[in-house]
Amino acid sequence: MKAVPAPPRPARIEPVPLATLLARAGARLIADRPEAADLAVAGTTLRAQHVLPGDLFAGLPGARAHGADFSDQAVAAGATAVLTDPAGAERPALRDAGVPILVHPDPRAALGEIAAWIYGEPSLQLSVLGVTGTSGKTTTSYLVDAGLRAAGLTTGLIGTVETRIAGERLVSGFTTPEAPDLQALLAVMLERGVTHVPMEVSSHALALGRANGTRFAVGAFTNLSQDHLDFHHDMAEYFAAKSLLFDGRSTTEVVVVDSAWGQALLTPQTVTVSIEPGTDALWRASDIEATPAGEQTFTLHGPDGLTAAAKIPLPGTFNVANAVLAAAILGSAGVGTADIVRGLGTVEVPGRMERVYLGQDFTAVVDYAHKPAAVAQGLDALRARTDGRIITVLGCGGDRDTAKRPMMGEAAARRSDVLIVTDDNPRSEDPDAIRAAMLAGARGVGPSQGGEVLEVGDRREAITHAVSLAQAGDIVFIAGKGHETGQEIQGVVHPFSDRDELEAAIRKHLEVSA
Repeated sequence: MKAVPAPPRPARIEPVPLATLLARAGARLIADRPEAADLAVAGTTLRAQHVLPGDLFAGLPGARAHGADFSDQAVAAGATAVLTDPAGAERPALRDAGVPILVHPDPRAALGEIAAWIYGEPSLQLSVLGVTGTSGKTTTSYLVDAGLRAAGLTTGLIGTVETRIAGERLVSGFTTPEAPDLQALLAVMLERGVTHVPMEVSSHALALGRANGTRFAVGAFTNLSQDHLDFHHDMAEYFAAKSLLFDGRSTTEVVVVDSAWGQALLTPQTVTVSIEPGTDALWRASDIEATPAGEQTFTLHGPDGLTAAAKIPLPGTFNVANAVLAAAILGSAGVGTADIVRGLGTVEVPGRMERVYLGQDFTAVVDYAHKPAAVAQGLDALRARTDGRIITVLGCGGDRDTAKRPMMGEAAARRSDVLIVTDDNPRSEDPDAIRAAMLAGARGVGPSQGGEVLEVGDRREAITHAVSLAQAGDIVFIAGKGHETGQEIQGVVHPFSDRDELEAAIRKHLEVSA
């Protein structure tokens, strides 16, 4: 199983009295020591292996185990106190813990605020710019970061691909870190001179309280399409989770209104975004054109008559929507038009419609598309760039939303001349069964409506085969994993990079063709 790295901690922490946390969190104290109320807390974590002396350990109920069962390990590592729920307080590991126990009916919901208090409420001293939605969170966050840096600002970045603190890159464990890790991370950013933090905010993070305790200068919404229905029961519940970013925790709300989901978030104060013709959105795009090099040019329209020529080095009108949303976020954060446009034009987004070019006569692209809508959008954008064939390599992750597998297979088959169904991250599932579900959707597309469908389970072999089929003017599209550098199979993460494998296959192809 992928290890979660220990998050950075701020160098300077003013310990918070346990009595203060109790009063503010509304928790009940079970104290084995009479001096419990006089204790102070200097940090917090929900992972026993990350406990530092003076920490509050959060023993939370989980899907497979109760965190309170690891309290003895946490106390041995120096935990000052334990936060848990009533059931956790009865676990054997806590019966003779020898430390105060804070009992809260919903400790996961309370933990974000508690962590924020411990670390000095860092989000109040930063401009945290949150982006939620099914697709586009990563690209929009990178576009915002590029605009901020073009304006000379010192940025942090929190998201799927990486966490970045003023230029220092860290590996991301989750799209949005757990609440204690997030608050510690924001405090570190503040210490290191960061002023603005573009941040991806996942539906899991909102539903599980990871973003609690964070105040957003801007909260933004991209779109909603099917994903994560293994976690959320239906689309209504999925949308309700996304909507939590707009429950008052965001000072300014920015929304793409080109869908019914976006329209449902509107209030009189919403900053609206659209790329649809004829709308009265505050931020808009017109004159959208694709260049042969895969760029998009457009006219950006904003408040007070703002008009500017803009371009992004990314294909697809969906990326224009991401760019206009980023411009609206940047404008709301006080960035000037010239810096916005300069940032949009220079952005680089790892694993998002990322071109791999080694001198071959066909186009090769790596993308993270792992949802039906994202697969369709990516392939539609690529179709507009070629009169040749599109050869797609695609798999679906295990232990995730099973209903989307045939939908992804169908979306890819309809838009590809050759679709190679392969493995993604099977995780604990049977990869043959995952591919079978995809193939059911792909082969349901008639020959007159779709391309050839092949099955090559080994992802490396699938990429190599796709490249071997490519001719001049074709596009090879490797979808699903994007920036990822590992493939998880039965709890083991094996080194694997789509980009590296694609480069190796292209080199081999060029040698054979020489």
